[in-house]
Amino acid sequence: MAGRQFISFAALAAILGGTTGYILSNSNPGHDSPLSAYAAETASMPKPAMSPKQKVSEISEVSDEIASVPETIPELEGSEKSSEISSRQNTVVLEKGSNLMAVLTSAGLDRSVAYNAIEALRDVYNPRKLRAGQEFDLVYASETSGDTGDLLDTLRFQPDAETIVSVSRTDEGFSASTDKVELSSSPNVASGTIDQSLFMAAEKNGMPISVLMEMIKLYSYDVDFQRDIQPGDSFEVMYDDMKNAKGDLVRHGDITYASMTIRGQKYRLYSYTDSDGNQDFYNEKGESFRRALMRTPINGARLSSGFGMRKHPVLGYSRMHKGVDFAAPTGTPILAAGNGTIERIGKVGGYGNYIRLRHNSTYETAYGHMSRFAKGLHTGSRVKQGDVIGYVGMSGTATGPHLHFEILKAEHQVNPINVKMPSGRTLAGKELDRFHATSEQLQKQYAQLAIEGAKVASAD
Repeated sequence: MAGRQFISFAALAAILGGTTGYILSNSNPGHDSPLSAYAAETASMPKPAMSPKQKVSEISEVSDEIASVPETIPELEGSEKSSEISSRQNTVVLEKGSNLMAVLTSAGLDRSVAYNAIEALRDVYNPRKLRAGQEFDLVYASETSGDTGDLLDTLRFQPDAETIVSVSRTDEGFSASTDKVELSSSPNVASGTIDQSLFMAAEKNGMPISVLMEMIKLYSYDVDFQRDIQPGDSFEVMYDDMKNAKGDLVRHGDITYASMTIRGQKYRLYSYTDSDGNQDFYNEKGESFRRALMRTPINGARLSSGFGMRKHPVLGYSRMHKGVDFAAPTGTPILAAGNGTIERIGKVGGYGNYIRLRHNSTYETAYGHMSRFAKGLHTGSRVKQGDVIGYVGMSGTATGPHLHFEILKAEHQVNPINVKMPSGRTLAGKELDRFHATSEQLQKQYAQLAIEGAKVASAD
């Protein structure tokens, strides 16, 4: 479900506290910090041509290197064996604190060759993203003539399990390209009952965190994960595991079926691709899970003030609060509640930094007290649902960092919590019949996998 990346791990911790305020604390400490690229290498590259004596010396050193490289060429994941039987290969590793230029020159390459290869690499991959431990396969032509600049034929590496990056010699110099490793999908399932928090139940029942995040996004249009989830509620989910040719799990794929039982009410969602090739999620009636507007355009926030009359915390007297407030740390991303156009952006009285979006002829949304706006936005900018439009702050009349959010219907503020959101597409006719056949098949597949999983668990 590409394109819906709304929830950060920090936000997830706040959302999934459930009934006990559970907080994620077992996060990874992080990866190695990015290594410095060869920042000053180009400045230090020798300009004048080498003397014959220097060339002979360098060719001798590189020849010693060639003599030690293996005759066979190990395969990268997803790649085919080279048909160039005469080529040879050496594998080098990026050490912590080093850079690609140093690695290549240490392997015996001329600085000019290493420079040209890295410059070509920049077209498809930023060398600054390389991490310590990254392996590089250097494929050499076994028959060379002239300068050692003719030595390198291909530089190849895998920055992740799904991508192969290659820099190959051409008649014009070096050219870089990327190839995707072909993955196959196999369905997997998870289910559980919520005792303390949704996160703890998911973790206990082997539900991957990435799948849990996707499920939360699916239900975020209708479910308030802070207030609606209670002990005894349950979930079911079927998703794809993506594996390489060796059968190794590379990543968890998309959800194909999900169900949540909340206070006795079951909410099922099915992945369905219509006859035009458009994929979306629909409930049992064939109604799209999407709504034209999101109720809460911020992740991991706490509802701190509702809609209606209240005593203003700064002004000290009662007046109508025409929106809802979501308390969140300064800098928390604020999302566009729906597709729309920016009608107003800037400082507006007590609202502070303020944006108002026009979604259609009936609905508008407004966002106040931002610390800053997302870059590049101006009056007339078009945004899509889920785009970051700004960040939580306390500009204007505010006692603490929060988002003031309003929904305007026919130019009048309405309660965002209670308003019936405009629905998305509803399937009909042959398309609905086709959907029902697909949803029935998905539910049967889930049931079969759940039974098989239970048998395996009991055997263990």
